[in-house]
Amino acid sequence: MAAVATLPPERRFVVIDASRMQAPGATGTDHRLPIARDLRTFQCVEVLVSDVHTGETLKHGTLRAGDVALADRGYAHAQGMGAAVQQGADIIVRLNPWSGVLCDANGEPMILGKALKRQPLETLRTLPVLLQSSGGQSAVQGWGHAYRLSAEQAGRARHKCRQRHKKGAPKAESLWLAGWVLVFTTLAPAVLSAQTIMRLSRCRWPIEIALKRWKSIRSVDALRAKARSPLAAVWLHGKLRYALMLERRMRRRLGDHWSQLDHERVATWWRVWGMLEEEMTPLITGSLFWKEEAWEVCLKVLAERPRRRKLPQLPPEVIAVFYRCDVSQQAGMLLAA
Repeated sequence: MAAVATLPPERRFVVIDASRMQAPGATGTDHRLPIARDLRTFQCVEVLVSDVHTGETLKHGTLRAGDVALADRGYAHAQGMGAAVQQGADIIVRLNPWSGVLCDANGEPMILGKALKRQPLETLRTLPVLLQSSGGQSAVQGWGHAYRLSAEQAGRARHKCRQRHKKGAPKAESLWLAGWVLVFTTLAPAVLSAQTIMRLSRCRWPIEIALKRWKSIRSVDALRAKARSPLAAVWLHGKLRYALMLERRMRRRLGDHWSQLDHERVATWWRVWGMLEEEMTPLITGSLFWKEEAWEVCLKVLAERPRRRKLPQLPPEVIAVFYRCDVSQQAGMLLAA
């Protein structure tokens, strides 16, 4: 990525994404987990736990003046982006043409397909645009960068578009726009060129990998409490603290260069997470340092609680044959389920 002399060095690029959580037996979303990471160091700067009524939006994050927020198309809503701009931040967001009303610089509604119709394949075009909410309450002024994919790339993108529409076929305009990469930004082309904006937009992918790693290794999304239960929030916060503790330990052990994007990735943290977790678990439980007498107390704590319905047990005459003992010795035997 070419250096841009007009970009102030104090700018902080923040990648924002969210993951969905489900309670046991649920089929929909019960909690959301918005996460923000510094793009330079890729360290977490904010982690939130929200309920299902809090959507993916930039208005709930903590952004400061001079920040540049990078997000996917789920955040391409005028209200949330307007809130980020009011905090003094700029945004780079994958544009969803259907999430609001797209207008030209004069505020007139824009037909995106007509504006881009004559653009050749594998070329990039910049348009000054105004993105308004469907009710007209919010509006954000910026630039839309549109890159037209090659015929092969567009074919794959349209195939995925058809697969996402499980009921019926997608509209013709949706299929046509699937052959484009659309990015909206409030940064003027004089500050960051269209090519740089498009390349920065692709750097959102590592945060999705990090979320998948949290789910795969730490099972962060496997809630063990009912939806909207206080225990669910406690469980999620505990999982997050442990995941962040593992990540901090990993950085101390391996250094920050593994996660930085100034070079091609040389290795993944996926396997290292599993190794460090095996190292951390006995340190947390202290099982390696237990005294012998502690095991007896521990087994009493872990013993079966009193039940109304007795657990299945072999008949005494069978026990005498299986275990070669008298029935009178059974009282002193330690039975484990």
